[in-house]
Formats: sequence, structure tokens, C-alpha cells
Amino acid sequence: MTKLDTICIIDDDNIYTMLLKKTISKFDVCYRVESFNNGKIAFESLKQRIEEGGATLPDVIFLDVNMPVLDGWMFVEEFYKLYNTGLKKVLIYVVSSSIAVEDRNKAKSNPNIQDYLVKPISGSTLQEIVATFHS
Repeated sequence: MTKLDTICIIDDDNIYTMLLKKTISKFDVCYRVESFNNGKIAFESLKQRIEEGGATLPDVIFLDVNMPVLDGWMFVEEFYKLYNTGLKKVLIYVVSSSIAVEDRNKAKSNPNIQDYLVKPISGSTLQEIVATFHS
């Protein structure tokens, strides 16, 4: 199976982040995992990478919606003000423990969001995402 270069986790739940990193490692779906516990810090890091040409952007971002400072919805809005299709492909998946229909519909209606995933993400879902990225 082809691997991703980098997966980025943006989530303020450190325990969930640790579990997702272990799942990613177990299923060996990427070379690097980076994580941010706040949307603002993540945005600032990715903004700098976009300004430098985008080569070091992650392939996939797993984004929590409910975070302090800059929530997932605001992150997507700010990210896509800067990101353009001429840069490296980046797929954003909203990940939440919320089963609220409103959140799911909001994600589905946003063309910049690949999908809405309910925590925790399984190994088989990770493998499907890698396959989708490379298709």
C-alpha cells in the first residue's frame, strides 16, 4: 500500500491525539505525523508553509470541530483563504465525537471538507483515506 507523507492532527484532546497516533503507527499509513492542540497554532504553522510554496503541507488533516481559540470551522475558512489548488493536495477530514446532524450537514455542504468522521478513527478508515488520496 502506498503511504502518505504527512498526516496532521488538529485536536485539543491529548488522549485522543495519542490514540490516533498509535492507530496511524500500527497501520503504517504515513511517514510523519504532526499534531497541534489548537486551531490557531496549526493555522499559523500551515500559513507559513503556504507562504513558502506549500511543499511541506500535510497530505491529510484530521480536524476537530470543537476547540478553543480557533475552532475547526473557522480553521477551514481561514486556511482556504490562503490555500489554492496550485499547491500540494491537502485533504481535510472533520473529526468529532459529536453526532449532531447540524455538524455533519455543515461538513458535507463544505466543498473543502472531504468527510465528517466520528471519533475514534479506525485503521480501516485510515487505509480507505490513503487509497482515496492516491486515486
